[in-house]
Amino acid sequence: MSANVWRMIIVGGLILLGPRFIEGQSISPDQQATLTRNYLEGEKISYQMKAVNEGHASTIRYEARADAQVEREPSGPLAEDFAWAGLLVNGQTVPLTPASQQFRESLSLSPEYTLSVPDLSKVQPILIGPITDLLTFYADVQLAMRQKNLLRPGEHIYVKHGKPNSWADGTYTVFGQDSIDFDITLTEVDQAAHEATLLIRHVPPVQAHIQFPATWMTAPVGDHPNNWGEVEKTAQGKYSAEVGKETFEVVIRLSLPSGRILSAKMDNPVDVLGRDCDDVALSKCGTPQRYRIRRQVSLSAEESK
Repeated sequence: MSANVWRMIIVGGLILLGPRFIEGQSISPDQQATLTRNYLEGEKISYQMKAVNEGHASTIRYEARADAQVEREPSGPLAEDFAWAGLLVNGQTVPLTPASQQFRESLSLSPEYTLSVPDLSKVQPILIGPITDLLTFYADVQLAMRQKNLLRPGEHIYVKHGKPNSWADGTYTVFGQDSIDFDITLTEVDQAAHEATLLIRHVPPVQAHIQFPATWMTAPVGDHPNNWGEVEKTAQGKYSAEVGKETFEVVIRLSLPSGRILSAKMDNPVDVLGRDCDDVALSKCGTPQRYRIRRQVSLSAEESK
């Protein structure tokens, strides 16, 4: 399976700041909607994830369910310990391997918790997409909660990140990096429903800071410097090289005052220039082709089993 279908966005080391609500406190129209997560130990959480991954050569659709219970980590903070089940790919049930059934994804919006990419070496590849997409939603909310100036509808902040994120495994994907900044807006606070909506846009930075393996990959594919690139080794021993402009648009609805994610949607297009190359240096390559790949992911809270 092409790695560009399951590539991951990694945002590590986010620390949440800001005051907390008291669980059960009501929100009146004249109050500010402080974004924070208030956990209850033993709380059960379930999500249904659906996605359409439109690659250059094929489209993959998947569904999966993630179930968790809030537990205290050995280090102290409360976290959601997710197990995955109910995997469907293109409408067909895909049995999980014993290792995938035993896999747990620990996520938290607690200010004391540092998000990180779990060990994916033992899960079946088809499950990597759901795992990393859920991590992306949590990382986006955690970053938004870290900001002190997202209190009222319409308030907006731009967070410079820019540092390249890598998903290369060194064997099949010999190069894979993207570079993004974050444009965050608190778009709505529904006082009656006790909900807040965030828009988090992952946008190309002014300078991507990616060291591309070939000079031809630096020429802009779109209207910004290229902020995404991937090189895969093919079964024939050749190399498929892609470069382009990547953006994300993520809309997340939160429950207030608990801060729990109620729903999320992600639209992740990449405008690509691709070439097939004979050598790892990407110096002997065929005619370039332009195309778009796109991932659309939705997450919805479900009744816990």
